[in-house]
Amino acid sequence: MFKKILIAVVVILIGIQFIPVDRTNPPVTEEIKAPENVLNILQTSCYDCHSNKTDWPWYSYVAPVSFFITSDVSEGRSHLNFTEWNKYDEKRKEKKLDHVADMIEEGDMPLASYKLMHPSAKLDKEKVNVIKEWVDNKDGEGNNLRYGK
Repeated sequence: MFKKILIAVVVILIGIQFIPVDRTNPPVTEEIKAPENVLNILQTSCYDCHSNKTDWPWYSYVAPVSFFITSDVSEGRSHLNFTEWNKYDEKRKEKKLDHVADMIEEGDMPLASYKLMHPSAKLDKEKVNVIKEWVDNKDGEGNNLRYGK
C-alpha cells in the first residue's frame, strides 16, 4: 500500500511540472526615483515581488514551489510596483510610500518566506530607518518636501 501511495505522489509531482506558470517581467514604464542608498535597499529587499525586474531563481521553475512564488509576485505587483510608478497619482504615491514604511517597520515585509531564501533581503534597524526617513522627507519623485527642493 505504501509503495502505491509513493508512486502516486511521484507521478503527481512529475505531472505538475508541466502546468505552466507566468514568470514574465513586463516592461518597466517608470522606475521610482530615490537616492542610491534607498534604491539599493528597495532593489535588494522588495523588487523581486514589487517590480517588473523579478529575478526568477531556479526553484521558481519547480512545482509546486513555482505556484507559490508566481502567486506572491503577481499579488505583490498588484499592490505596489516600483517600476510602474507613473501609474500612480501623487496622492496614491504618498499613500503607498507611507504603507511601505509601516509594513517594513512592523516587520511584515519582506515576507518571512522570502527572507528565508534571501537572507540579504532582511531589513535591519538601520535599513528600516533609512527607508522611513526617506519616506518622511521625500515625495514619490524623490523631492525633499521638508526643505522644498
